[in-house]
Amino acid sequence: MVLARFLPRDEQFFDQFQESADNASEVTKALLDVVAHGPDRERNVHLLRDLEHRGDEITHRIFGALNSTFVTPLDRDDIRDLAVKLDDLVDDAEEAGKRLVLYRLKGENEAATLLARILHEQTLMLAKAMPLLANVSKHGGEIRRLVLETHRLENEADDTLNQALAVLYDGVTEVQDLISQMRWGEVCGLLEDATDRAEDVADVLEGIYFKNG
Repeated sequence: MVLARFLPRDEQFFDQFQESADNASEVTKALLDVVAHGPDRERNVHLLRDLEHRGDEITHRIFGALNSTFVTPLDRDDIRDLAVKLDDLVDDAEEAGKRLVLYRLKGENEAATLLARILHEQTLMLAKAMPLLANVSKHGGEIRRLVLETHRLENEADDTLNQALAVLYDGVTEVQDLISQMRWGEVCGLLEDATDRAEDVADVLEGIYFKNG
């Protein structure tokens, strides 16, 4: 529509995406503490739930704004996809933390901690990319760099999971230890799934870069 080019764009989406990405970073920071058996594990378990609810609220606000906005600063499908993928990332991260607590896993698992740290690093990359969306043509190179780094971290998570699963049951002789290792393996799988969701967000950012850069 030619008229749309001359109408002011609603810029609130950039602030909302920043809020959503920052929330995802807080989620993964709390998750890292839970997985690494930090001193605030119980507090961070509750914090994960609260942050997931906050993420849902942000997503609902983005959709509400999308439905009431005539001219959007980005393609409508991209706005919708970015909101959904960020929400999926938070949901998967929270699920990993919930499962760990549900299984009452004690101590620390090296692979799980590394996966949680990788996930947190990914969300930091994504949060850095959000303010750049307001001017993709100017910041396209930096957006692309952050996207590629998020992809690299996901590949690192794949390798970490595969290496962990290869030695998961080495030296295990007791039934209770076997059960514990099975559960740690499941948690590691959920953490790796969350890194996939972060990569999904990066894929949307990459699409925005190619369309608007």
